Amino acid sequence: MTDLPASVANVVEVLGDLPGCVAVVLGGSRAIGVTGTTSDWDLGLYYRRRIDLAALAAMGTVHPPGSWGRLMNGGAWLRCGGERVDVLLRDLDVVEYWSRRAEAGEFENDALLGYIAGIPTYTLAAELALGKPLRGEIPSVQFPPALALSAPPRWRFSRSFSVAYARMHARRGDIVGATGQTAKAVIEEAHAILCERKQWICNEKRLIETAGLSDVQTLFGKVPDTPAALLEWVDLVAGRLGVSANENVLGV
Repeated sequence: MTDLPASVANVVEVLGDLPGCVAVVLGGSRAIGVTGTTSDWDLGLYYRRRIDLAALAAMGTVHPPGSWGRLMNGGAWLRCGGERVDVLLRDLDVVEYWSRRAEAGEFENDALLGYIAGIPTYTLAAELALGKPLRGEIPSVQFPPALALSAPPRWRFSRSFSVAYARMHARRGDIVGATGQTAKAVIEEAHAILCERKQWICNEKRLIETAGLSDVQTLFGKVPDTPAALLEWVDLVAGRLGVSANENVLGV
């Protein structure tokens, strides 16, 4: 087992012994080695169809399967011996279904709390690829060539659509709408870049810097407050994302 604090190792043992558990996997920043002083411990609990969570419920409040949506499913936020531990429920049947869809170059994008541009269904395959099994086994996956071809144009259509709406907001002097849609466009372009590289990522936390778009961050500290200047600012960010001033997917 990966070197874990005793309190976290105890949680792993509890999860691994739950009736229905297939595997316990270390995920998040600790799985890929980019931890900081505030990093918590993400533990993926993989099961098929049903899982008995009684022993986990004795450790804290549990959000049962389905309570966090069809992808993130459910889980628990725990405090164990001074460590923050997030337990993330994953139904392997669902994970394998969306992984097969990703192999065929297909995916959907769900709205999810905490996400600006939504969460693509192939995130479940990314978790399989990046996670480190602590108990049991999970399928091994590679970034599908078909997804590397199909995903970038879809993300870039969304990016250009967001930019078009940002421009509409800017013309009205709506700072919140313009900056919100522009931020969404940045994240959508970042997704497109990483898919072209066949590089997995599990969330938006380090997405922008991983995609090489960190320089855009400085522009968001200089948002103007007049319609004309705001429109110019949107076009400046859009140009960095590869969207020309004349591009308008809305046709208006």
